[in-house]
Amino acid sequence: MFSPRLLQGRLPGLPSLCAVCRGWGRERVCADCIARFAVPRPRCRRCALPTPTSIERCGTCLIDPPPYTRALAALDYDHPWDGLITRFKFHGALDLAPALARRLLVAAEHADAPAPGWLLPVPLSATRLRERGYNQAWELARRLGRALRCDADARLLLRIRDTPHQIALPLDERAGNVRRAFAVEPRRLAELRGRHVTVVDDVMTTGATLAEISRVLLQAGASEVTVWTLARTPRPGDD
Repeated sequence: MFSPRLLQGRLPGLPSLCAVCRGWGRERVCADCIARFAVPRPRCRRCALPTPTSIERCGTCLIDPPPYTRALAALDYDHPWDGLITRFKFHGALDLAPALARRLLVAAEHADAPAPGWLLPVPLSATRLRERGYNQAWELARRLGRALRCDADARLLLRIRDTPHQIALPLDERAGNVRRAFAVEPRRLAELRGRHVTVVDDVMTTGATLAEISRVLLQAGASEVTVWTLARTPRPGDD
């Protein structure tokens, strides 16, 4: 389980202008903006959607649970985080990575989440990685691994099929879009067997990508898969 001590001395921030309000702070998102826009909220432990305080699992997860055993989300995909994540993901704003990774650490502590297993970022295709120059999920995962003294690996999980951006597709087409798009590096299957792994991503919407990856990892021999995502979008029709 997490302790406040895990956050002390980790992912230190340097004096900087806040990326939200442009005020002066110790991180790219200042303490005042964190207090205003990053208030922790109760979430379903299985899919990370917001829930009433007394509910640990939403009705959907009780009826049809995803293949991963627990999901952690740090933020709602809403102002100002949606804009910051877009800058981080598509426009090279790697200066935001430490502050965003810290949101996941704080969320894990607040949720009393178990320590993560082997941290694996959602991989990009080779083409998209060349275009972007970095994988935003890896930028989060490697910082989390360093902060928590836990293994993080960007080469075990592979993206073997390039697919259209999920954001461009209707929600009911997203599961099919990522089917058979991922694989485990065949030469490293023995390393995975019996391991608890934690998959890291930036945004979770339908959960289709994380569910497909979880199935691939479990079929390859992982004992358990949990997911950590920076931001969670609401299910259509949810407030």
